[in-house]
Amino acid sequence: MKKIRKHVAGIDIGAKKLFVSIENTSVKIFDTFTEDLELLGAYLVSHKIVTVAMEATGVYWVILYDILVAHGLDVWLVDGRSTKQVPGRKTDVKDCQWIQQLHSYGLLNRCFIPDNLVQELRTYQRLREDHIRSSAMHISHMQKALILMNIRLKEVISQIQGASGMRIVRAILQGERDAEKLTSLCDSRILKTKKELVIKSLKGHYSDSGLFSLQQAVNCYDFYQQQIAHCDKKLEQVLDKMHRKENPPKQQKGSTPRKAIRHHKPDIENMGNHLLGIFKGKDATVLPGITDYNWMQLLSEIGTDLEKWKTAKHFTSWLGLAPKQHNSGKRNRNYKSKGTPKAGLIFKQAAVGLLNSKHIALGAFGRKIRSKKGGLVAIKAVARKLAELYWKLFVKGLDYVENGIKKYQEKMLVNKKRSVARMAKELGLEVIVSTT
Repeated sequence: MKKIRKHVAGIDIGAKKLFVSIENTSVKIFDTFTEDLELLGAYLVSHKIVTVAMEATGVYWVILYDILVAHGLDVWLVDGRSTKQVPGRKTDVKDCQWIQQLHSYGLLNRCFIPDNLVQELRTYQRLREDHIRSSAMHISHMQKALILMNIRLKEVISQIQGASGMRIVRAILQGERDAEKLTSLCDSRILKTKKELVIKSLKGHYSDSGLFSLQQAVNCYDFYQQQIAHCDKKLEQVLDKMHRKENPPKQQKGSTPRKAIRHHKPDIENMGNHLLGIFKGKDATVLPGITDYNWMQLLSEIGTDLEKWKTAKHFTSWLGLAPKQHNSGKRNRNYKSKGTPKAGLIFKQAAVGLLNSKHIALGAFGRKIRSKKGGLVAIKAVARKLAELYWKLFVKGLDYVENGIKKYQEKMLVNKKRSVARMAKELGLEVIVSTT
């Protein structure tokens, strides 16, 4: 092989030490303090290094990446799976030399790194999701505390963290024990259909330990709700910055109606308008399963420039949604996935809802796959289709129109007729269309 890059360095990143390899130079070791990172950048510049490759090791690479870019270097962050060493030859010194060698031969692929505003949005969004998961854990603690006192509220109303459920729980903690008074705190729709059941469910066996556990769970739940609200404010600020960067926001007399967000809706004013401004009028919510919320999630993971992926197949492959190539000859090997990027998981979450849709063609497509290959394969197949539409919308200017299940079934019928005609021709038979 010929070297296609000159003036190349390879860095192996650790928690305490950084190992730097330059061709025809002994490996140099730096500490991970900020002062040492600046010295590392100056060291590379002094040796006339143009491009640097390093593995994406945890979060240790983030500050080093920014410092090296500030020194004017072309920094390649690469997946550790593409730099695997020969067994029995793995040390930190050999790793950095191996990375440098691979990079000089052009055998490494660069990881996707979004711009600073997208990274900031990603940080707040991921923190928000962590807080949502933590608050869900404390909802379970509330349910357990109520069951320990034989208060069966969760069996009667759908969500104890809803408005009615939390009013009842807070009233219990304030000392109210009368089941009928507690029931009167419910929404009128619950009272019309389940009033007697709610009264029966609230006749519990109260205990000091159960009330203490319930109070602790409510306090923790409220804390995480406050943290989510703080994240929403930060998300709104970043969206406003991105909107102003792409296109200064204009005062609109009336906003376009947006899709409803069923769960964990962010408290962000004009979120849809911000997203439309950032993407210069292109609206991802025309696609099935995409709301302003998961559109914002995709923005935080992917950014705005989808042209970095040459084709829709490149995009779905990066998302971890493309079929894997792990067959050799006649042997079909089992493939262990190394994980799906967060953006791919967002498309999968949207696909789960589409599988249950009675009016959308992608739902019918998914149910057809599910009947043959199971639910997991169907979710991935629908997510891949949805990701392709998302890429085409922003790169090719796709004008998506939902034709519904009826059009999809008609198309499938045409394909079946074509298949039958082809098989009949191969067998020397004639197809007679019945008029009855």
